[in-house]
Amino acid sequence: MKKVSLIAAAVASTLAAGTAFAAGTDVTTDGWEVHGYMSSNVRVVDGTTTDNEFGKPDYASAGTSGKSTNQVEFTVKKHTEYENGVWADYVVRTEYGNGNSYAYSSSGSQKKDDEAQFEVKEAFVELGGILGEDTSVWGGQRFLNRSAGILSGEFWKQSSGIGAGLQTKLAGHTAGVAYVLADPDAGKVAKLAKRETLKSLDLYFYGVDVGFGRLDFDAKYMTQENVKGQKTFWNADRAEDGFGASITLNTSYYGLDGWSQSAIGYGKGVAANRGVNFGGWSGDFADDSTGLFATTYGVLNIGTKFQLGTEATYFDNDNFYGQDNVKRVLVAARPSVKLNDNMRFEATASVGVEELSNGAAWGRKDKNIYQMVEIALPITANSDYFGRPQIKPYIAHYVTDEESKGGMGMASDTETVFGVHTEIWF
Repeated sequence: MKKVSLIAAAVASTLAAGTAFAAGTDVTTDGWEVHGYMSSNVRVVDGTTTDNEFGKPDYASAGTSGKSTNQVEFTVKKHTEYENGVWADYVVRTEYGNGNSYAYSSSGSQKKDDEAQFEVKEAFVELGGILGEDTSVWGGQRFLNRSAGILSGEFWKQSSGIGAGLQTKLAGHTAGVAYVLADPDAGKVAKLAKRETLKSLDLYFYGVDVGFGRLDFDAKYMTQENVKGQKTFWNADRAEDGFGASITLNTSYYGLDGWSQSAIGYGKGVAANRGVNFGGWSGDFADDSTGLFATTYGVLNIGTKFQLGTEATYFDNDNFYGQDNVKRVLVAARPSVKLNDNMRFEATASVGVEELSNGAAWGRKDKNIYQMVEIALPITANSDYFGRPQIKPYIAHYVTDEESKGGMGMASDTETVFGVHTEIWF
């Protein structure tokens, strides 16, 4: 027999054996899902577009202040089920334009900018049914267990990076363990001499019924490589590890019709940023940096036409970016009135208070107060509070003391923004 025939016979035998071994793994269900998101925020201050977010990432305000002029996301999911009960999900989330504040034309100039380009934000595979009916394992890059304030828009809980994990059911509750990695210099032109890889070991236990709601528990042990003996830019010893934890309550709107989510978190060292907020940004803390975080937000339904969204957030950090102590409080409300099936009126007001141990080091006072009021007339396919798609014309006015304007990035102590925010998710 010729050599090529021997190889062909061997391949045929292997395929035959594989087919026999794979009995029961025939596909019974196979399908695709496509979801997406777009946020286009046209904002004008004194006749020009603006890069300013008016302190929103630091809980100074809660207006329609996101600086992305045109952010687009697509999530593609392939779900497959097999004859033997195993299922598989393949998820890819792509994003374009997040963080870009310029208004581009059709000249193709976006290709020349290295900011906010096309990115793959999530790409992971999850396999279920192998280790038990309620158990799955996953591997890849993802945003794990994210939560964000309803008006601040800030993600206070997440593990953003690449890793692997296992999720199952314990006594009817969702439980999981994950190991996630992130490099602080990933995507930057200037690379570190040694990689300072951040790692987070996540443990979570969700859905504990307490009668008036359900509790979620998160705990994370974080470490960072190659920082031993190094100093932060404010000359403190850099943290090599840290621990963070949070408890979240999901319930009605404080006993009324609606919903709310309330949480408290604590973190030390690497985990000082709200305790459970892990990603490439987690590496700039000191050994004795600590963070206490508390938030509550939700939507109240009043009758058939009126809804009220609220958020109250408290942020307290010690040894934080050169300050001995930083305290921040945000209180915000957004009443919404349904005018008809496709239009509603919104008004948003927020007050942010920031207390610093040395305000002059950050170019502002020790105590800073930020105020904002916004009115809007969203045009929607569904006039519910979260009715989308929507096109939302709005006017926002920001006020602070002259000496505090740096905390909101303003040229003067007052600024007015005219904008149209277009948003859809599907």
